[in-house]
Amino acid sequence: MSRRVLVLAHTGREESLRAAWDACDALHSSGLVPVMQKSELADVERFFGHVDKPIEILHEDVRLEDVELVMVLGGDGTILRAAELVREVDLPMLGVNLGHVGFLAESERADLTQTVEWIASREYTVEERMTIDVQVWVRGQKIWHTWALNEAAIEKADRERMVEVVTEVDERPLTSFGCDGVVLATPTGSTAYAFSSGGPVVWPEVEALVIVPISAHALFTKPLVVSPRSKLAVEILNRTDAKGVLWCDGRRSVDLPPGARVEVTRSTRPVRLARTHQTPFSARLVRKFELPIHGWRGPVPRSSEIHTGPVPVVRTPTPTPLPGPFDPPGPSVPGHENSEEATKES
Repeated sequence: MSRRVLVLAHTGREESLRAAWDACDALHSSGLVPVMQKSELADVERFFGHVDKPIEILHEDVRLEDVELVMVLGGDGTILRAAELVREVDLPMLGVNLGHVGFLAESERADLTQTVEWIASREYTVEERMTIDVQVWVRGQKIWHTWALNEAAIEKADRERMVEVVTEVDERPLTSFGCDGVVLATPTGSTAYAFSSGGPVVWPEVEALVIVPISAHALFTKPLVVSPRSKLAVEILNRTDAKGVLWCDGRRSVDLPPGARVEVTRSTRPVRLARTHQTPFSARLVRKFELPIHGWRGPVPRSSEIHTGPVPVVRTPTPTPLPGPFDPPGPSVPGHENSEEATKES
């Protein structure tokens, strides 16, 4: 049975078009069948001319359920777009970074051929990333329902005015304040918008939700990390007529009038990311953000691993007590041989 790999690219950029061309060629050479969306294949052929090797068209020649893996060529935005396409069928995505940071990507453009070889030999693992379920309510009516991999960001709609909000955790109000917005993020999204707003970096294997106010005008507006079982909510207050807007992963948006309520819970359907090597998240942070680590010496050896000679034992002799005036004569105490003569002379 043929193994099919869907190639998704940001075809509005020349670099992505070249990467898609090279990826399809490498997949053919490895005995895999490349699959592309019709519009993206048309962009590639418009740039390079007719592709002489067969490429199957998604939804025409093959169903999404028949694809083994999605190879995403681009930055984090391209991966988020791909997640919208494949999340419902639980397809794993493997990102090849063509952008700047590319935190969700697994490999770089220079490793494209090697990445295809890993796919062909099935040398990859799949990890699940938490997503969030997002609902918007206005006057008791649900007007919007979506999901997000990174974050749901409530922002002010007008540049010149703050939006007044109240935050809520587990159906209990926490605090209200004026701000530019509030980010409700997953651990995956903690290194995206939430990170830019001063939020904490959360390791992907930590199950949690993050609340990060944006430019809040209040005292208690620190970032918060809460249980993944919690229900978060942000309400747009009616104190003013300032409006908001909700963005999910920077791709889908809806307007928030005064009185609107945004509710966020953990979704039951995750996004699956393919990994070709088990790189620790700390190493990924260092590489992606180019963190300075010069002078690092490594872990200190444990005491059980240090081999030393035997510790010498110093024995202190027990001192002999001096005789009292009524004690019978006994052997003389060293250093006191002339004590009797000294007594007679006195």
